[in-house]
Amino acid sequence: MSIQVTFHALSDPTRRAILSLLQSGPLNAQQIVDRFDITNATVSHHLSILKKAGLIIDDKQGKYIYYELNTSVLDEIIGWFSSLTGKKEEQNEK
Repeated sequence: MSIQVTFHALSDPTRRAILSLLQSGPLNAQQIVDRFDITNATVSHHLSILKKAGLIIDDKQGKYIYYELNTSVLDEIIGWFSSLTGKKEEQNEK
């Protein structure tokens, strides 16, 4: 996934709040909508951007789609940031 797409997804405070909500486990769209003062369509738009960036995955269970964090993409971002600070190299040297 393009790092530009990932950073675009992370640039919005609502999308970051959605990611924080998903830390506690999968939620369906209505459960996410209930936590914000925004429309279903707006949440759907944010979920679409997060999914396109690979930051969340969805799982259809019956009539609901549950969204959860995709930690592998988050791990890649953290690794990239760590490489900029040199911390990854320091850990490999020990």
